Amino acid sequence: MPRRIGDVDNEGTTIVVGGGISGVACARALAGAGRPVRLVDRGRRLGGRMGGRTLHGRVVDLGASYLTAGEGSPFAPVVAGWVERGLARPWTDTFAVAGPGGIERTTTGPVRYGTAGGLRSLVVDLATGLDVQLERTVQAVTPGPRVDGEPAAAVVLAMPDPQADRLVGTPEGAADAGWQPSLSVALGWPDRRWPADLHGVFVHDSPVLEWLADDGDRRGDGAPVLVAHTTPALAAEHLDDPDGAAPAVVAAVRALLGIDADPQWTHVHRWTFAKPAEPRSAPFGLDAGIGRCGDGWSAPSKVESAWRSGDALGRELAGQLPG
Repeated sequence: MPRRIGDVDNEGTTIVVGGGISGVACARALAGAGRPVRLVDRGRRLGGRMGGRTLHGRVVDLGASYLTAGEGSPFAPVVAGWVERGLARPWTDTFAVAGPGGIERTTTGPVRYGTAGGLRSLVVDLATGLDVQLERTVQAVTPGPRVDGEPAAAVVLAMPDPQADRLVGTPEGAADAGWQPSLSVALGWPDRRWPADLHGVFVHDSPVLEWLADDGDRRGDGAPVLVAHTTPALAAEHLDDPDGAAPAVVAAVRALLGIDADPQWTHVHRWTFAKPAEPRSAPFGLDAGIGRCGDGWSAPSKVESAWRSGDALGRELAGQLPG
């Protein structure tokens, strides 16, 4: 039977490892309940898979493409606050669907939100006021719980299962098969050469493409930049040489949209653990003072799910911790 946090004879600060939206949401919930919490991340910036890069003078979203907020979701007020303050904007509820013969139809769904400053900016905003330590690489999380030998009130692993397993000492590769890789390829032209109402395209039955987003459209600046997300199979073939996938992606995007010239530039980003093949329906995992959260939980996998997972774990921990 899993032990509750109150049964673990430790006091002090909860350590949240992972600076994506789930980790920040968890830390925010703990801090909001008055619990000491520190967020650590090995990177130089927060964001996780909501990250991007500044390419040719503008931020390009290379991870998550957008976010949604279901009616009645606890995430909805958070998104509404971002919209009210101009950090996020309603983007579209309509995308195209394409197959081997090109674009076939459009599909309508929930409103998707984009950002002028890139999705990473929302994670940074959510972390305002938190105790954050960047460029801190955690080597091991052990029973107690302890982080690199130091005791903690609780530890949260806000990251894909394979990365979490390696921190707690699970045999390497045990969970890797449950996560799919992807390559994000940004492509920039001197001018826009596709329909203004394209927004994005879900691609099926392609050996190369799974999803294509109009980055200028979702960001609201009209920049002639597309971001293609590859199939897991293509990504797996090029994990050791991501740039080697660029020619196939360029050719597939040009054929799909009928673009008459190669892009002026491309940039390839590797996501080794892009998304879970089968996310759990449970909101989080928690055992003996060590919790797990992220988009591997609260299925289906999406930004809202990652936030809800972290927020739910933070609230649960706040209720269990002594004092």
